[in-house]
Amino acid sequence: MLVEMKIKGLMIDPLTQMPIIILRDPSGEAVLPIWVGIFEANAIALQIEKIQTPRPMTHDLLKSLLSSMGASLEKIVITDLKDNTFYALLHLQLQGREMTVDSRPSDAIAIALRTQAPIFVDSAVIEKAKSVDLSKEAGESERLRKWLENLDPDELGKYEM
Repeated sequence: MLVEMKIKGLMIDPLTQMPIIILRDPSGEAVLPIWVGIFEANAIALQIEKIQTPRPMTHDLLKSLLSSMGASLEKIVITDLKDNTFYALLHLQLQGREMTVDSRPSDAIAIALRTQAPIFVDSAVIEKAKSVDLSKEAGESERLRKWLENLDPDELGKYEM
């Protein structure tokens, strides 16, 4: 089953100092943190903040390519979690044909933001993420999990959605 999620925020992991995209379902019951690279977080933050760059960034280029080909991004789906790596698919519509394209979740989210496409997560991924060791350091995983579950919207800073 697919669960529609929204970006709740973009923040820095206090343990690893890596950016985290926080996805949350509208009911607030499911929270999915996805650690991403600095450049991917920047691409997402630029769109969240509606900052125009002088030249198109990669995700802007992809949006333009889709548009010029007459394709539309119908949705993105985070489909799997294997070995602490998330997987995603872009669901495209082109000339009456549905097609899927493999993607990193961070890229899929950056494109979804630019095209206003919905973000979905397979419920199995949400369940898998609950049992994954979120931190490389022993003992920190449970503390980090509790911190994520109890996030106050005020802690999400300027990237809150």
